[in-house]
Amino acid sequence: MDRRHFLATSSALVLAAERSPVRAEVGGPLRVGLVGCGWYGMVNLRNLLIATKGNRKVEVVAVADPDSTRLAATTAELTTKWSQQAPATHADFRDMLKPGKLDAVIVGSPDHWHALHAIAAMTAGADVYCEKPICHTIDEGKAMLATATKLKRVVQVGTQRRSTPHVTRAKEFIRSGKIGRVGMVKTCCFYNMRSTENPPDAPAPATLDYDLWTGPAPMVPFNKLYHPRSWRAFNAYGNGIVGDMFVHMLDTARYVLGFGWPKRVTSTGGILVQKSAKADIPDTQSILLDYGDLAVTWDHRTYGPADDPKYPWAVCFYGDKGAVKLDVDKWEFVPHNGGGKAFEDNADLMPELADKDQPANIVPGGLGHMKDFLECVGTRKPPVADIAEGYVSTTTCLLGNVALKVGRSLTWDEKTQTVVADDDANKLFRRAYRKPWVYPEA
Repeated sequence: MDRRHFLATSSALVLAAERSPVRAEVGGPLRVGLVGCGWYGMVNLRNLLIATKGNRKVEVVAVADPDSTRLAATTAELTTKWSQQAPATHADFRDMLKPGKLDAVIVGSPDHWHALHAIAAMTAGADVYCEKPICHTIDEGKAMLATATKLKRVVQVGTQRRSTPHVTRAKEFIRSGKIGRVGMVKTCCFYNMRSTENPPDAPAPATLDYDLWTGPAPMVPFNKLYHPRSWRAFNAYGNGIVGDMFVHMLDTARYVLGFGWPKRVTSTGGILVQKSAKADIPDTQSILLDYGDLAVTWDHRTYGPADDPKYPWAVCFYGDKGAVKLDVDKWEFVPHNGGGKAFEDNADLMPELADKDQPANIVPGGLGHMKDFLECVGTRKPPVADIAEGYVSTTTCLLGNVALKVGRSLTWDEKTQTVVADDDANKLFRRAYRKPWVYPEA
C-alpha cells in the first residue's frame, strides 16, 4: 500500500473513533470481523459461532488476510458449515475496518501485527478478542491498553486458562489454603516445537501479499518457514517460546494467586544446541521473576525429554503443606508433612466439539473464554482476561527476553513502567517500524 492510502485510511479511523462506539441493536445480529484467518483466528471464530448458537444471531460480515487461499477457505467454511452469508473478503485489514460497522473483531494475526490490528479495530468502534501475547514489543502493549481505556472498549486476551474449568478448580483449592503458604511457582515447556529446518529462501506464493504480511517488520526474502505457522521461530514476527507458551502459564499463575508485577527479572539461555536451524529464537531459556515474597521460574528446552514426562508444559505451585501441578490435561495435589491426601482431577472434555485444531481438553477453556467476552460486550464489564491483565502478563514475559538480550538482571519500576537505570534495556521496549507503518503511541 502506498503512503497516501495509508494516511487516508488512518485519518478515517481517527474520525471514526470520535463517534459513539458501534453497537448492534438490542436483539439484532452481532456484526463480527476476523483479521488473520489462520490456525487460532479460525479456532476463535468457531468458538464464537458455537457460543452464540441458538441464543444470538451473529453475522461474520468481513474477514481480512493477506493470503487469498485462507480467505477462500474461510468463506467456504462459513457458508457451508455455519450457514453464514459469504463475508466481504479483504487482503488489507484497513479496508475491512474502514466502513466502521463492526461490533467485534477477532485478531488472530502473527504477534508483530497484534497492536496495529487491535488498535485499528478499537478506533473503528469495535470491541476486540486478541490472541496472546498482546504485542510484539512492550511499548505496543502500552498503546493498546491506553487505547482500550480511552475508548472504553472491551478487550479479551486469548489466555483461556482463566476460563478453563479444571484450572478454576485448582485455583479454588489453592486459595482455600490447602497447600499452605506458596513461596515458589515453577513453569516450563519442554515441547520440541522450534523448527530445526533451514530451507533456502524462495519467492513468496502468488496467493500471498508478502509485503502486507510483513507489515511493520523488516523486509527480508521470503522463506517457507515464515508462512504459514512457523513464524514464531523468528524474532522479527514473534517472541519465541516465551511469548507463545510462557505467557499462558505465567498468566495462569497470576490468575490463581493474584500477583502483579515482579521486582526483578533475570534470564539466561540462547541457541545452545540447534545451531544449524534457520530459527533465531532461543532453544534454551530460563527466567527468574522476583516478587519479593514469591519466586516464579520459567524453563524451556526445544530438545531432549521433559524434566517430568507427565508435565511437559505446566505450572507448579509449591507451598509448605504440599504442591499443585497443573497443565492443560489435569491437576494434582501432592501433600507434604501430613498436608492431606493426594489426588488428581482431570480436565473437562468436549469431544463433540473437538477438531484437529482444538482438542477435546482445550474446547471448554476456549469456548468459555469466548462466552465471557460476548457477555462483557453486552454488560460493558471487564472480561476475565482483560487487556490490563494481558498487558501485565505479556510485558513480564517480554522483560525476560529483554534481560536475556542485555545479559543482566533488570529492576522493574512499576510506577514508571521502565527498567531502573538501564537505557539499553528500555530501548528494547520498541523497534523501528518499516515505512509507511507508524509505531503506536500510548
